[in-house]
Amino acid sequence: MSFDVFCGVLLPFFGTAFGAACVFFMKKELGRRAQSILSGFAAGVMVAASIWSLLIPAIEASAHLGIWSFLPATVGF
Repeated sequence: MSFDVFCGVLLPFFGTAFGAACVFFMKKELGRRAQSILSGFAAGVMVAASIWSLLIPAIEASAHLGIWSFLPATVGF
């Protein structure tokens, strides 16, 4: 495994771990409004990730179905 791949895997890992640790250790110190803003941001990121990484490729993969190409992605969602 090359160094670039290794760094490419570790960078998101440590970013996610650091973000989760901040939330875990600071959850009592954050105000209700800050928690709501951060939760809304996280929800938006997850919706965007599911659309562009899962739903659109599923629609493209089922393009052979013609007008019904949206159906497998819709059922999966």
